[in-house]
Amino acid sequence: MQQKLLPFLKIFLPFSIILFSLQFVLVEYVLQLELFYSTLAIYSFHILATFLVYLLLVFVNRSFKGKTGFAFMACSLLKMFAAVIFLLPMMLNEEQNPVQALMAFFIPYFLYLIFETVYAVRLINTK
Repeated sequence: MQQKLLPFLKIFLPFSIILFSLQFVLVEYVLQLELFYSTLAIYSFHILATFLVYLLLVFVNRSFKGKTGFAFMACSLLKMFAAVIFLLPMMLNEEQNPVQALMAFFIPYFLYLIFETVYAVRLINTK
């Protein structure tokens, strides 16, 4: 398991730090937006969710090699539900600029989803 996590973390951590830094600078200093969720809260959600998804995929791949693709689809669905639950307070609170807040959440969401997909495909294709 550790053999599959270390290469993932070597790319995942710099990827996350760079994305967080870019969004933080854009939101706080360039655009000076007041969002419902801070950049730290958004990235904490994404980093934790992506790491847990990959950790579960590695476990499923080790235990039930043929079911890794199904596990990825299930984890993606659960992550979507978690995103809705995470965003629910913002949607129920009459946010002044919901489009900006949603973009601040969903742009990294899709970038992390692409990252997860690439590593899930690599995991599925390893023999």
